[in-house]
Amino acid sequence: MPSGLRGRFAKGTALLQAARSLGVDIDSVCGGRGICGRCQVTLSMGEFAKLGLHSRPEHLSALAENELRFDARKGLEDGARLSCSARLTGDVVIDVPARSQIHRQIVRKRTDARMIEVDPVVRPMYVEIAGPDISDPGETLKAALRTQWDIDAMIPDAVLAPWPEGADGVTVALREEKIITALWPGFREHLVGLSVDIGSTTVAAQLSNLGSGEILSEAGMMNPQIRFGEDVMSRISHIMMNPGSGAELTRVIRRAVGDLAAECAAQAGLDRRDIVEVTVVGNPIMHHIFLGLDPVPLGQAPFPLAEDGPLEVAAADLGLDLNPGARVHALPCIAGHVGADTAAVILSEDPQSSDDVVLLVDIGTNAEIVLGNRDRLFACSSPTGPAFEGAQISSGQRAAAGAIERVRIDPSTLAPRFKVIGSDLWSDAPGFSAAVAKIGVTGICGSGIIEALAELFLCGVILPDGLIDPGKAEMSARIQQDGKTHAYVLHAGPPEIRITQLDIRNIQLAKAAAYAGARLLMNEMGIDQVDRIVLTGAFGSYMDPKFAMVLGLIPDCPLADVSAAGNAAGTGARIALLNRNARLEIAQVARGVEKIETALAPDFQAQFVGAMAFPHESHAFPHLAKVVELPKPGGDGPRRTGRRRSR
Repeated sequence: MPSGLRGRFAKGTALLQAARSLGVDIDSVCGGRGICGRCQVTLSMGEFAKLGLHSRPEHLSALAENELRFDARKGLEDGARLSCSARLTGDVVIDVPARSQIHRQIVRKRTDARMIEVDPVVRPMYVEIAGPDISDPGETLKAALRTQWDIDAMIPDAVLAPWPEGADGVTVALREEKIITALWPGFREHLVGLSVDIGSTTVAAQLSNLGSGEILSEAGMMNPQIRFGEDVMSRISHIMMNPGSGAELTRVIRRAVGDLAAECAAQAGLDRRDIVEVTVVGNPIMHHIFLGLDPVPLGQAPFPLAEDGPLEVAAADLGLDLNPGARVHALPCIAGHVGADTAAVILSEDPQSSDDVVLLVDIGTNAEIVLGNRDRLFACSSPTGPAFEGAQISSGQRAAAGAIERVRIDPSTLAPRFKVIGSDLWSDAPGFSAAVAKIGVTGICGSGIIEALAELFLCGVILPDGLIDPGKAEMSARIQQDGKTHAYVLHAGPPEIRITQLDIRNIQLAKAAAYAGARLLMNEMGIDQVDRIVLTGAFGSYMDPKFAMVLGLIPDCPLADVSAAGNAAGTGARIALLNRNARLEIAQVARGVEKIETALAPDFQAQFVGAMAFPHESHAFPHLAKVVELPKPGGDGPRRTGRRRSR
């Protein structure tokens, strides 16, 4: 056994039975009938002195008929046996590979990411039906379940209609070990579920195999609610100004989720009615609108949630055309502006298990921020606005082909070079013009504006207070008069792309809000530095941590300890889909998170004002200073160092 367990069993005992008696959960959808092949194990042969035994092939029964049939139909793994069919005739050492374990683990690519243990809330079970009584199929199925699986389950009438006449067996979906939520004629090896991240701007979905944890397909779209307002507060305003319009916002987001479910299923060669379980995350307003809860109270202090715990509802009650018995599980919200998406980030990144103090930052139209370790967790949301997504920037756009995403500026000549989405070439490389001829250079996205401003600051073009130094116009014609201020021409065009003073100001406002939120949490915890920073979300994944720190978007930290986690909210939703205990864990953790409302915090404004400067008016960045030469900060405030301070 993989865990080193051992025991004594009578000759003729099936390996599956022996393993389970030792607490080794070998997977088996068919209940030991040699149909599914999920219970394959391998015999380890040779002398095992420590165990005092010799493990030999003849100590297992010969290949049974159902093993031979399975091998002919699908093929046994090299040297493998079906543990439901192989029986003991002597001493053996058996290896149970990860793929045959019920509680298997999925290894995530980042070394600091938590493992995903697959233990879904719903699982398939094959049940043989001998001479079913069509007049009372429910009792027939219940009797078969008791006989073959020793399970007494609830079976809603809707699941039994229509009963598959003539079937020798059926596959049922057993949810929480107590209720049958779906039924199919014949043998079905896998069930599938959908995890959904409803963002203010985009909606993303992943279809996963609930047995293996494998992602089968994924899809995304712009949130159709954008036509009612660019950000969540404007959507609340729309609902307030147009009585009854909340139902329309609910309808369009539910339809979007249904469309993504259909798209994911089609990509995987399945039908949307094959989906038996859904998990959903989103910020509080998206969460409330999707579930049909009133979001209006979230538009003003004290920002009360209609519901803050995890919620489960029938998919059909939300108008989702999935399997009739499918259920939707919404993760808990944490506070009025800290939602189920942040709970999902916590579930994904697991700061509650860390000795290090971890700062999680998800930057969108709001910055959702979590700080802490195994001792305490704090969370807040800070209003950054849409500048990082290209809005409120003169040449700004969302990340799409043709958008400038990387920028470097020569400190001697102030000449720029850049990369655009859709090409691997820098703008000064041979062949760049030909490479981007079809897509063009169309604007600048969030990561590009961050790098452009950071480079201009390091070159001295932008002063610590955010003003463009007019004296630099003598160095380069790229610095031009722009009304009463100046602008930097990044791309002569067409179209002309310039960095204006107003662009800089809008980024200052956004980055100051994010930094001030992080600093509020640091002050609550009584620290001056964090051990690790994890940037999450689409923007965080493409943002260079060095340039973000140069601008003061995030606090000082060794750059080697700053990482990007991608769509951690989506990953957290998938973890909750694949692991039933993860749902209980995050519900408990969310209740213990200490919430800070930035809008009500008396120190927020002071933190915000200090954070307007690049990188900050008074806070030192000693780790960053080891990597780049920072211009002298403005202001005469105290420069704090050290990791922990007294309170």
